[in-house]
Amino acid sequence: MAKILIIDDERGIRNSMKEILEFEKHSADVAENGLVGLEKIEATHFDLVFCDIKMEGLDGMEVLKKVHTEHPDIPVVMISGHGTIDIAVESIKMGAYDFIAKPLDLNRILITVKNALDKTVLVQETKSLKKKIENKYQMIGESAPLGDIRQMISKVSTTDARVLITGGNGTGKELVARAIHDQSNRVSGPFVEVNCAAIPSELIESELFGHEKGAFTSAIKQRKGKFEQAENGTIFLDEVGDMSLSAQAKVLRALQEHKISRVGGDGDITINVRVIAATNKDLKEEIAAGRFREDLYHRLSVILIKVPSLKDRKDDIPMLADHFLKDICLEMGMQKKDIDADAIEMLKTYSWTGNIREFRNVIERLIILSEKTITIDDVKRFTQPLSQ
Repeated sequence: MAKILIIDDERGIRNSMKEILEFEKHSADVAENGLVGLEKIEATHFDLVFCDIKMEGLDGMEVLKKVHTEHPDIPVVMISGHGTIDIAVESIKMGAYDFIAKPLDLNRILITVKNALDKTVLVQETKSLKKKIENKYQMIGESAPLGDIRQMISKVSTTDARVLITGGNGTGKELVARAIHDQSNRVSGPFVEVNCAAIPSELIESELFGHEKGAFTSAIKQRKGKFEQAENGTIFLDEVGDMSLSAQAKVLRALQEHKISRVGGDGDITINVRVIAATNKDLKEEIAAGRFREDLYHRLSVILIKVPSLKDRKDDIPMLADHFLKDICLEMGMQKKDIDADAIEMLKTYSWTGNIREFRNVIERLIILSEKTITIDDVKRFTQPLSQ
């Protein structure tokens, strides 16, 4: 059931629409002019507003402008007995969801209500999903090492310089890459992640550069690779140190010439992509062992960012614990649990060889196995010795 407001200076229109909507199990309220309508919108949340255009005093277009500015989530349907194409177009340009001409058609009203409410649900779900994604990729903490990382991100994000991010497993290299993309002028473009360690060496070239139909046995149709998918955005080559030498050669060409060629293809494809790479390996050792190209290393490492391990930013543990307690309890549909100060201090004594990833897993375990408040005894009992 939706809460709907009808703003119209004709009593008959107001009352008939109210009856129709209430018959369909909606909650309907009415306002005899634009000023009263705005007062009701300020006082009560409405899921949908029907508003007449021609009214004395504050007309419908002024109401629309104010609602669209102050309550952009509320869809507004304009209605008028003097409906013309020009008026309809103008109202849509100003942010109206739809325009209905008088005399009002019952079916048109009901269809418009259904579509508008469906759109509202989709918008709310999209916002909720976006918020979850933003929370997932937040950089939590105020320690000096994390402050240095944020400062570096701020400096490099406004450029198209290639960035090589280093650090141990679970330190948050992907968070740094996403932060660079989100603060760059490419934020409206895609962020395409490639886990080079998870793709078999015989498939990495097809994954990165795509392939033509018939290029190999299972290539039943043409396929765009990750570089093409990241056009006008950012490609993140995670665990780039695990990439095969043949793929490295093609990536080097892509960086040098801004061109790629699909597997089995003859022509070149020009690309506009920013490249950010990450690795947990010492690439200089890999170069010395002949497993990584030195020229590619120099191409990737225009900017070097080393992400600190959790043991180097233990001052962030209280904030991280609070963040994960909220996040995980919300995921589980339970009330947020508390954690004692002594328990936090105990968590600070561990080495956290698995970094943030291990820390989050431990917090999840403590949430599941502890009572309402997590104590130091819970930490001692349920934390694996590996972290000590």
